[in-house]
Amino acid sequence: MPTRDVVVGSRIGLHGRPAAIVVKTAKAQQVIVKIATGEKAAVDARSIIAVLSLGAHGGDTVTISADGDGADDALAAMAEVLEKDLDA
Repeated sequence: MPTRDVVVGSRIGLHGRPAAIVVKTAKAQQVIVKIATGEKAAVDARSIIAVLSLGAHGGDTVTISADGDGADDALAAMAEVLEKDLDA
């Protein structure tokens, strides 16, 4: 299963609007994308509650993973969104 480490670019982290954008991006993918931070178990990136539960802050490193056809494209799309400052 391909994985990728990404630094959260949003100053406030994955809360509110940035989390909603991440979830929207995950839902647009052809494969299920999981996201994890620190010691917490990976969660489905299509769930706003799950993404919020990670408590990821700006500058934290998260690990995204996906499996199946289109996994690399999904990870690239997710990384692009996660690295942006979505608070701007």
